[in-house]
Amino acid sequence: MALTKLTQNLIDGTFGTEWVSTIQTSNFTAEAAKGYFVNTTSQVLYVTLPVGVVGTEIVIQDYAGTFATNKVRISANGSEKIQGVTTGGQITTNNATATLIYQDATRGWTSQDVSLYLPLDQFTYLVIGGGGGGGCANGGGAGGGAGGYRTNYLGTALSLSLSTPYEVTVGEGGNGGATTGNGQSGVVGSSSVFNLITSLGGGYGGGDNSQPGGPGGSGGGGARNSSSSGGSGTSSPQQGYNGGTGFGNTGGGGGGAGTGGINATSSRGGNGGNGIQSLITGTNTYRAGGGGGGIESPSSASDAGQGGLGGGGNGGAAGSVSSAPIVGTPNTGGGGGGSGDYNTGGSHPGKKGGSGVVILRYPSGITITVPAGLTATTTTVSTDKVTTFTAGTGNIQFN
Repeated sequence: MALTKLTQNLIDGTFGTEWVSTIQTSNFTAEAAKGYFVNTTSQVLYVTLPVGVVGTEIVIQDYAGTFATNKVRISANGSEKIQGVTTGGQITTNNATATLIYQDATRGWTSQDVSLYLPLDQFTYLVIGGGGGGGCANGGGAGGGAGGYRTNYLGTALSLSLSTPYEVTVGEGGNGGATTGNGQSGVVGSSSVFNLITSLGGGYGGGDNSQPGGPGGSGGGGARNSSSSGGSGTSSPQQGYNGGTGFGNTGGGGGGAGTGGINATSSRGGNGGNGIQSLITGTNTYRAGGGGGGIESPSSASDAGQGGLGGGGNGGAAGSVSSAPIVGTPNTGGGGGGSGDYNTGGSHPGKKGGSGVVILRYPSGITITVPAGLTATTTTVSTDKVTTFTAGTGNIQFN
């Protein structure tokens, strides 16, 4: 008997590709062993590939000869690869007939007509300003405020472009208040910057008897005396919280990125506000804690205010249980500790705030160019790279 009809299975098995007659004008998920006529006259189209099976073919044909104007973007299933890497693929040649073949888990889907593209809409950042310096007063100096804290990690990713300069600046911590006169306030920290994202430096801790704390990313604490209020943190967009008020001979705690500085009491310096934890580097880490307030006549050194979680420096104590305040931890934006007194117990000045930090996380297929003016390290976390900038200023580029 003559063969009069070919079954669909025979067509698929013998001749390979079953062509879909409907012209594709919107995003779609491809099926194995099928061919698609794709029209990108109006827009870029996105094609998602199925689970790979060795030897499977999918064909994509440029219906209107417009792939060079509006490309086809291709993404693999889950963590499967295209051309041996986990970034996406693209077809950019007019009138191309691109045959994608799944080889194995190492190479994934391959085709001579498919080039790789870098997913530049997957950048996340953490930018922290330099911490404010702790104050020095005739009595308890106040803790410095933490540097401003801004991040989009676990939020909406940022879109960037290749071969485009982007500014990075790591803010320095502000100096602590000097012992001259009746003591001096600390100095506000410097801002940190990534592109259009600016995180303000922390507010200074109050000094000179009853000086209020300064405003900043997080506010500095107020020096001794109940009339010395804490400085305000930046709330639009939210970068940190207010500093605590002073009281008697004790200084208030500097504000942190996560909570406000604690008000001083007659027997204890105010603790610095806590910072915020982030997993952007792969390790859950607190940063941007406020500095603790100092105390003039404590019962024990532990009566000085403690630095907030995230690099805030402890406040100092004066008198028979003298202890020096502590600097904010570098590259956390932690506020510096306030002194116990300007002229007793060792005449300790307020302490410097911790320097800020800029951390960027992005797909591993992207490389970064860092100029000599910046100090940075890059590590790999899962399928991403993480670059941490710890000092300097300059323009970076992605390639």
